[in-house]
Amino acid sequence: MSQHRERPLRADAERNRQLIMRAADRLFARRGTTVPLNDIAHEAGVGVGTVYRRFPDLQALIDALFIERFTTFLRLADEAERQPDPGGALLHYLLAAAQWRARDQALDIVLAHADLDAKPASGMRDELGRHVDGLVERARAAGAVRDDFESADVYAFLYMIGAVADRTHAVAPDAWRRYAEVLLSGFGMDLPAAARTSAMTDGQVRRSWPEPPPAPPS
Repeated sequence: MSQHRERPLRADAERNRQLIMRAADRLFARRGTTVPLNDIAHEAGVGVGTVYRRFPDLQALIDALFIERFTTFLRLADEAERQPDPGGALLHYLLAAAQWRARDQALDIVLAHADLDAKPASGMRDELGRHVDGLVERARAAGAVRDDFESADVYAFLYMIGAVADRTHAVAPDAWRRYAEVLLSGFGMDLPAAARTSAMTDGQVRRSWPEPPPAPPS
């Protein structure tokens, strides 16, 4: 597992830190990273000074959110590597990572704006890449996935699942599973017999269509 950890905070400080980070998640998902720290403090229900004590600027907050997410992905990869079957290990990671991505509407915003060349983010990015490479290589060597499957396909898979999940989360929150199953089958992976999610109804599809932006104030 990754050794990138911060010194533990007091309970009240950690509670405030989590309130701030969850508030940032919600606002980033709705408004992108143009959100000022004052708005994040208001959303979190804490004072502006509390936010600035933990995060001196917006970039520091974004980088903390990146580290939190990559800590999770590293944990999922570690859990997958404990699976004895190479194909099962890769499948475990893909499904667990897809489920996490489906819940995380702010992930793309965080990835797009994190400082990936700074430490510890750069080390965590490279570490996850090594884990994913290993999972893919072992599954391919075992014939558990198409022989042309590459690590890049893992990331593309998560991009596609994220796009479906972000569009349908308020209408059919499990719709992404159907398309994950289709993609994984196309990659040549053996899915559990019970893995078959129903398609959305026509009404759900219509409700998931893009909406026009709000009219500017007159």
